[in-house]
Amino acid sequence: MEVINTIGRRKAAVARIYLNDGKGTITVNHKDYKEYFPTEQLQYIVEQPLNLLEVNGKFDIKVNLDGGGYKGQAEALRLAIARALVKLNPDDKGSLRANGFLTRDPRVVERKKPGQPKARKRFQFSKR
Repeated sequence: MEVINTIGRRKAAVARIYLNDGKGTITVNHKDYKEYFPTEQLQYIVEQPLNLLEVNGKFDIKVNLDGGGYKGQAEALRLAIARALVKLNPDDKGSLRANGFLTRDPRVVERKKPGQPKARKRFQFSKR
């Protein structure tokens, strides 16, 4: 099997992954993913597409993560892994899409507007 290369994005985070046959190691920025994502919740997010298709432990994944926070990075990685699994076996696309793992979440931070302290907050109005 050749190396499969995909990309996933969420908010400001970008995950570039390289998936090939192996023992199931996930390396994120030269660290184990359990060391990079210390909480159980983030580790669960990363493992979701692998657990759904029951292929956890069959592929080695090397990840370059950049930008955003931990949560956005974990969700970007989930999207990249799901896209790689679809490239590997197109028959899995239906189940991954049904669980929402192939949808790029378009929500990003709203920009700050001029004349306001934040995006939506206004300075206090004074009539007199």
